[in-house]
Amino acid sequence: MQVSHLARVAHLTVEKLYHKGMKYLVQRHTGTSCRSWGLNPVALLQMPHFKPVLLIFAKEDSQSDGFWWACDRAGYRCNIARTPESALECFLDKHHEIIVIDHRQTRNFDAEAVCRYLPSCHILGDREEASVLPLLHAGFNRRFMENSNIIACYNELIQIEHGEVRSQFKLRACNSVFTALDHCHEAIEITSDDHVIQYVNPAFERMMGYHKGELLGKELAELPKSDKNRADLLDTINTCIKKGKEWQGVYYARRKSGDSIQQHVKITPVIGQGGHQNQTQLSLFSSAPSLQNRRYPSMARIHSMTIEAPITKVINIINAAQENSPVTVAEALDRVLEILRTTELYSPQLGTKDEDPHTSDLVGGLMTDGLRRLSGNEYVFTKNVHQSHSHLAMPITINDVPPCIAQLLDNEESWEFNIFELEAVTHKRPLVYLGLKVFSRFGVCEFLHCSETTLRAWLQVIEANYHSSNAYHNSTHAADVLHATAFFLGKERVKGSLDQLDEVAALIAATVHDVDHPGRTNSFLCNAGSELAVLYNDTAVLESHHTALAFQLTVKDSKCNIFKNIDRNHYRTLRQAIIDMVLATEMTKHFEHVNKFVNSINKPMAAESEGSDCECNPTGKNFPENQILIKRMMIKCADVANPCRPLDLCIEWAGRISEEYFAQTDEEKRQGLPVVMPVFDRNTCSIPKSQISFIDYFITDMFDAWDAFAHLPALMQHLADNYKHWKTLDDLKCKSLRLPSDS
Repeated sequence: MQVSHLARVAHLTVEKLYHKGMKYLVQRHTGTSCRSWGLNPVALLQMPHFKPVLLIFAKEDSQSDGFWWACDRAGYRCNIARTPESALECFLDKHHEIIVIDHRQTRNFDAEAVCRYLPSCHILGDREEASVLPLLHAGFNRRFMENSNIIACYNELIQIEHGEVRSQFKLRACNSVFTALDHCHEAIEITSDDHVIQYVNPAFERMMGYHKGELLGKELAELPKSDKNRADLLDTINTCIKKGKEWQGVYYARRKSGDSIQQHVKITPVIGQGGHQNQTQLSLFSSAPSLQNRRYPSMARIHSMTIEAPITKVINIINAAQENSPVTVAEALDRVLEILRTTELYSPQLGTKDEDPHTSDLVGGLMTDGLRRLSGNEYVFTKNVHQSHSHLAMPITINDVPPCIAQLLDNEESWEFNIFELEAVTHKRPLVYLGLKVFSRFGVCEFLHCSETTLRAWLQVIEANYHSSNAYHNSTHAADVLHATAFFLGKERVKGSLDQLDEVAALIAATVHDVDHPGRTNSFLCNAGSELAVLYNDTAVLESHHTALAFQLTVKDSKCNIFKNIDRNHYRTLRQAIIDMVLATEMTKHFEHVNKFVNSINKPMAAESEGSDCECNPTGKNFPENQILIKRMMIKCADVANPCRPLDLCIEWAGRISEEYFAQTDEEKRQGLPVVMPVFDRNTCSIPKSQISFIDYFITDMFDAWDAFAHLPALMQHLADNYKHWKTLDDLKCKSLRLPSDS
């Protein structure tokens, strides 16, 4: 009715302005060909699947005009044919849903003969007939007594649309659905509201051992049942179904052979419309006003898995809670169930913030794997294994470090430690020296039962496989992340939550987390069809490579194998922890990791702190699951801590990462690859805007959560100061790292 109403309103102006003109066009429509007139495209959009009406009249008269204007009012496209030949040609071209044939006169054409070639016809007559049976046999399915009134014709067409035509649509859809069900691999059974089996698909027959002829028309109660189900299970299911709710869980069924089979079953009530008032199902929906007019429930049992998952238990608990809940609570729990059935429970919907092009590009470049490989482009980066040829001799132990370097390292426990000064004095080899100092402070060699010589050799090998040609992802970045990780490990609450194995794993993970990084993002590698993207199936390409290569480099030479003296169990545990932490640095899982940390660590800790003044014992700190979340969050924050560094360091890091992204954009343009971060064009990019977007979208919430756990007031102050710096530059329309006057 809504469609008809809208169509009627839409045509008031048209009829008023163009009635005479259209009448003239209709009067001229006297040829033998079939001509089509488009009527009201707005109404047609509201009925997208409805095909045109075909009028077969030998000549124009008041009756043909009545149907013409009725079609116009209803918003239907109308075709008029004057001869059987043109009618057949037009029908084969348009496949009309409604055909009206003028049967008042027989001298022009034989209406019944026309109908035999055109299905689903509507007959127009001018006199009483003793019986319509001959006409039905001829192919007609509806009769209309002559009435040229537009409203009468309009109502007739509307009744046909809402009756026969829509029923035909549904029947066609049903045929398609049943064809799909027949080819479905899941076992499906459909019953009526009184539990009579109406349909089973071939997969159900194979699973249960029955032929459908043995099942159709039988009540479920007639079939053998397994005695392994709980006594109250059927009552629980029926209660759920009667409320129009879906039920799923483990159910034991008995096959024809007598064997019991455990199935994960989903039972879904299919609610029909309308219905007789004396149906017993009326009372079943009295608890929910929105269901009062729904009738004829049937059940579709879909069998798939054979193991009950934890989420299934949660859903069943919620379903049980709904049974005695008020309508408002039940509807809220329905929404909960919808959310639980999604695949990304911890990932937010990326919506409003994406309107900012800088944020959108950062999300696209860092949180997706980009487009898949295009044409035959191959990008195979070469390892820039830089062996420095400076005069600086490598230390044998931490005690052999040159005085100028040792003096800098005296301050390595401070957050204000300047990693760029260490980079300069070590000739771009900061990782070896900082690694020796930090690993010594945490007793890594003692834990691994390895010598400092082995540790030094390992640090040398790892640093040699970082690319010094990268503006950002080089060994200085690795040393910076190692420094931040060590700083976090020194915080009281973090220290109280982790074991020494966790600390050692975190320091090693920070050291190797970007080894052999090519200075390009995962999206770039996937688009370029790189060997690594193919190897790792376009999933966490770089992070997988970093960990794999790190272990390959470590174990291939006994001289640098820091794991060679620990037992197998310790090694496997340590290896798993390192892999998990490095993979956590992949940005596609960023929000998942942060939200899990907030829900599993921050919120329980906040609830506990209301009754205790102790700050060093977070809830469940010794739970392995929580230790994993803490380690992931720690290395994630260490990896992107640049905005929380002192301003001079923050600015230097911003310039380096921007240069690396600029170089990627340049190469994408040269190779004809998709540009995954268009805003990082060195000629147009606003570095302040990109930093603001990165802080807003990725940094602020994550460091708020980490600060709530680890207590990092100095970092949060730096973050606020740095954000203010970038905002000031942006407000002044400055696109560079500093104001020209400050350079």
